[in-house]
Amino acid sequence: MKIIECVPNFSEGCNQNKIKAIAKIFESFPGVRLVDYSSDVDHNRSVFTFLGQPADVLDAALAASGKALELIDMRKQAGVHPRLGAVDVVPFIPLGKTKMEDAVDLAHTFGRKLNELFGVPVYFYGNAALIPERGELAIVRHGGYEALSKKMSNPVDAPDVGKPKFNPRAGATVVGAREPLVAYNINLNCDDLRLAQKIASQIREKSGGLKHVRAIGVILKSRGIAQVSMNLTNCKETPLKAIYDQVETLAADRGIEILESELIGLVPKCAFAGTKPKNLKLVNFDKERLLETHLKAFSG
Repeated sequence: MKIIECVPNFSEGCNQNKIKAIAKIFESFPGVRLVDYSSDVDHNRSVFTFLGQPADVLDAALAASGKALELIDMRKQAGVHPRLGAVDVVPFIPLGKTKMEDAVDLAHTFGRKLNELFGVPVYFYGNAALIPERGELAIVRHGGYEALSKKMSNPVDAPDVGKPKFNPRAGATVVGAREPLVAYNINLNCDDLRLAQKIASQIREKSGGLKHVRAIGVILKSRGIAQVSMNLTNCKETPLKAIYDQVETLAADRGIEILESELIGLVPKCAFAGTKPKNLKLVNFDKERLLETHLKAFSG
């Protein structure tokens, strides 16, 4: 059985009625299993994780995206997380014996259908990128929603699918295929944005830091604390312990401690190599957070 994990990110993290309405769409598809979803008011973003066979995943992703486009108006949206549109990022991840080619095909089909059904411009990234320079999500999303109109007017930055016409309500969607990643946040016991940004710069791979780490520093105004927000694209080579230890050391140099850390979505077991969840001050870990738990349950 081919199994695909899909982790759509929608640009709404404040209105619980809207978030629950999107969740109900996933729950209405018996062929897929919604295994996790979470939202954050400061990021103003919700991340859903669901599993299923390719055809079922495609149908559920399109239906949920349609609901999100109905409910979210980017002209009224603001948050600390980078984003291009209401349906911001939709990655497809091959699990088990499913091949990456299957995820790429699904991403391309989804992108075309999303544009056909809703008129949303689509960019492809990761293994689904049609242009090599668009392999990295951060490059595709550079400038964010605010710069999208100008960006799309440049032929070099035109979307892969759809007319290069700015849709102020929906923005654009980035669709990709990739290996499992870990979305991981470390909250500092301070409200020093510059410190969080400096730490993010020092640990991210692009700046010569830890391999496979993408990081930004933000302020969570609702809590009055600074956060280092990260994506770890290969936890086999760089486990969470390496990230935690480095952030802890860099923060300690300024007399600051780590308050807590958190996971967004699921995580492979390999991410905990050399440590245990409690040693990372994780506030939201249990066995339901493990990707393997749901893969085994879904496979029967």
